[in-house]
Amino acid sequence: MKSILIINCGSSSLKYEVYEMPDRRSLGKGLIERIGGSDGHLTQKTPEGKTEYDENLPDHKAAMGLMLKALTAPGGILKSVEDIAAVGHRVVHGGEDYSASVIIDGKVIKAIEDNTELAPLHNPANLTGIREAQTLLPHCPQAAVWDTAFHQTLSPAAYLYGLDRRLYEEYRIRRYGFHGTSHRYVCGEAARILNLPPQEANFISCHLGNGASITAVAAGKSVDTSMGFTPLEGLVMGTRSGDLDPAILLYLLDKGLSKTEINNELNKKGGMLGLSGVSNDMRDIGRAAAEGNRRAEEALEVYAHRIRKYIGGYTANLDRVDAVIFTGGIGENDIPMRERIAGRLKSIGIVLDPARNKEVRSGPGIISAQGSPITLLVVPTNEELQIALDTYEIVFG
Repeated sequence: MKSILIINCGSSSLKYEVYEMPDRRSLGKGLIERIGGSDGHLTQKTPEGKTEYDENLPDHKAAMGLMLKALTAPGGILKSVEDIAAVGHRVVHGGEDYSASVIIDGKVIKAIEDNTELAPLHNPANLTGIREAQTLLPHCPQAAVWDTAFHQTLSPAAYLYGLDRRLYEEYRIRRYGFHGTSHRYVCGEAARILNLPPQEANFISCHLGNGASITAVAAGKSVDTSMGFTPLEGLVMGTRSGDLDPAILLYLLDKGLSKTEINNELNKKGGMLGLSGVSNDMRDIGRAAAEGNRRAEEALEVYAHRIRKYIGGYTANLDRVDAVIFTGGIGENDIPMRERIAGRLKSIGIVLDPARNKEVRSGPGIISAQGSPITLLVVPTNEELQIALDTYEIVFG
């Protein structure tokens, strides 16, 4: 057995989990918040219970030290840091450099740096986590698992925008896609549930959370995805607008809004929050709609409409669809939203069973009707486990 430490480092937070491989058993996980301040907080959960720490965390080095302290404390996850056999890191953007997970070396570090302009909020934090892990755990091989890698199989027809080629060649403007680790994991699980060879299965994977994306998968490979050059494109999300007419941006500039103000409108004030005027949390919006809030009801319909539109478009571009997958916090738990979406897809061969839909919550299950030409199923995502699987395979496989 090998203990694999999974690290997802954000600008002011750090999530971690330890998996015993190849058994796929989680030994425990933790979240460190408010890095960069005097009120840092760590919450660690194991099968035995929960541990919390409050400490001054001026930087990520201090946060990593606190993580190792919590991991090896009495009643923690590990007896010693020497028990960590390898570290797997979530890295958001690999650009066109990587289409698979890799052992981290100087070349990989440079690729993360080179792609920072494509993911300025994420890659620097990911790189900080890698460097601190290399310093504090020098005995451990480190692996990078890219959020964009799964989508490197897109054809030019899917990844090119209708712009002058020069903008792609000089500025790398193209569709990259995100949530790749999640889409890859749930498609593998769906193939297992349906008894299909993964390399032959065709799926439409709907990752629905505060961030949301849809991916079309043919013969186990991503062939189209809703997020694009950035995670802003595609579906309406918690606070992100999703698709819109690009001329709107020019119009808003003419109206006197600054680039910063427009960015906030698109990324922080839009989406379900902006449409509903209630919240970016689907549960709050659902309650408001049930109480007669018209804007909340319209927001829910916009959300479902955009998803159906993508499912229909991807169905047209696949030779066949074995299943449509719901995953993510909303996809796995929001029973009414699943019904809003799937209840109007009969014309393309997706027939929801309302009773089955109500029975499946926070677990895998088929929610389509008996005899539905296309299977509809819920598959809980587990990006950390996918990172552990990749890390174990490339380090010890």
